[in-house]
Amino acid sequence: MKRRAIGFGTDGVRGVANEELTAHVALKLGMAAAFVLTRHARRPQVVVGRDTRISGDMLEGALAAGLASMGVHVHNVGVLPTPGVAYITTKLAASAGAVVSASHNPYDDNGIKFFGPDGRKLPDRLEDEIESAMRRWHSLPRPKGEQIGRVEDHPELADEYLNFLRTCSPMALNGFRLVLDCANGATANIAPRLFRELGAQVDAIHTKPTGTNINQDCGSTHPASLCTAVKELGADAGLAFDGDGDRVMLCDERGEVVDGDQMMALCAVAMRRRGELSNDTVVATVMSNAGLDVAMEHHGIHLVRTAVGDRYVAEAMDATGASLGGEQSGHLLFPRISVAGDGMITGLMVLAEMKRSGLKLSQLASVMDRFPQRLRNVRVHRRDGWQEHPGVQEAIERARARLGRPEWLSVRPSGTEPVVRIMAQGPDASVVDEVVGELAEVISAAVG
Repeated sequence: MKRRAIGFGTDGVRGVANEELTAHVALKLGMAAAFVLTRHARRPQVVVGRDTRISGDMLEGALAAGLASMGVHVHNVGVLPTPGVAYITTKLAASAGAVVSASHNPYDDNGIKFFGPDGRKLPDRLEDEIESAMRRWHSLPRPKGEQIGRVEDHPELADEYLNFLRTCSPMALNGFRLVLDCANGATANIAPRLFRELGAQVDAIHTKPTGTNINQDCGSTHPASLCTAVKELGADAGLAFDGDGDRVMLCDERGEVVDGDQMMALCAVAMRRRGELSNDTVVATVMSNAGLDVAMEHHGIHLVRTAVGDRYVAEAMDATGASLGGEQSGHLLFPRISVAGDGMITGLMVLAEMKRSGLKLSQLASVMDRFPQRLRNVRVHRRDGWQEHPGVQEAIERARARLGRPEWLSVRPSGTEPVVRIMAQGPDASVVDEVVGELAEVISAAVG
């Protein structure tokens, strides 16, 4: 079988470890990234970290070798949440940062994503340049002698990140009992320490990574065991991080999930009340629930929607000057606090609102009602070209008219599979179901 060409998607390069994302690919990617991202640096430095996947050692070593072969001094921080690598990158004034992780994916996947010197993900143009350099990796100019880079381990830099997180908490957490689900991932060693040192009583679960159990029936994509533990222990709240720690899903005291949209809603209302919500604007993606639109309108807050991906949320926040944005998945951005989305910081912000208000999490989350939302994948021959089919476009326009708002319908190709994803939402579940069913039939008949 011919191996699928691997390249940048919405969140770096991803693939099955040692099948699509091989050590050789990581080596070439390190060389190409060094060529593009450090070419103007006199003494280039790159920070490299990873999550707990079994393939992490292999890919981290290959990536570091590729960087060093291009004259880069590599600071290897080992297992550290993605936002921790972003923070250390800025603290060391490094040319770039890199994380070996596939976030919330199963353990046999892995990925590599890069940050610029500002700790933010790369724009499309730089990723395109890196892909281009990868194709000619064998001809890239390489240093010799003492100009070859070094690779040094710096696990102690994790403490620098922990110190930073402590300063991010608006207040102590004394009086809270919390359950933390660390997804057997990158937050396993750091999150329990952070929340305990801030004063909370902490019960931590899924904190024993084996290399093959990251995200397995746990973490932000599988919060059932967290919610069970919250109810059994009588905790005030639960926090479920994903494998690399950049997102979090919450569980209220009743054992009910509180997702990223609800977190954005409750934080936005509180921030506006305190005069901290810049331009009274929040940025979310097309996947956010329609209930967020209604809740924000009710409180005089403007909601801007973007394409899927925290990178696009960050770009729109820059353009609008927004101080809050994020995704339904629990990847929230507080740019006044951190340059990167950070599940632990998001948790701290929500807990601070609970502390300030004296309200339970379920009461705070009730600021937003979740509307019916349906997602269906339609398999197609190709991921492009279907948009031009006149029957498809007519069906999309009819669907938007029935739902009442164009932003309540998203029809987009997958970034990795030959499928078109249809997501519709609105206050009437029967209308939403009919819209999704009709669109799926039309797209399947036209290009399926």
